[in-house]
Amino acid sequence: MADDEKSQNAQDIVVAEWATVLAYGPERVDPIVPRTAYGHPALRELFPMVGHGVLYLSRCTQYPWTHDVPTAFPQVAGGYRVRRESDRSLVGMAGTVEEAYELIAANLPEDCGPAVDGTPDHL
Repeated sequence: MADDEKSQNAQDIVVAEWATVLAYGPERVDPIVPRTAYGHPALRELFPMVGHGVLYLSRCTQYPWTHDVPTAFPQVAGGYRVRRESDRSLVGMAGTVEEAYELIAANLPEDCGPAVDGTPDHL
């Protein structure tokens, strides 16, 4: 398969997964979370997944996913704690979902581009 075909395949996978995640109801994730993330072009290129009410983004489409894209964790008292799991660093605190995803978009890994079809070994 040519590189442009692989690229198109990854893009199709990401687009399809975003459609699924954006259709989730509040029992899976607060709908404002994926809609806000999707509003950022750089985040829209990443592979989305939801677990325990949290939206995760990966630079690859297959398990094990990358953990170097920050994640917004809702806090009981309100707001979000934004962490990068790869190095367990606190990126920052945000009062709103919009601020949380601005923080994530501003702290993407170096050379973070569209998700690739594969595992982290394919990056």
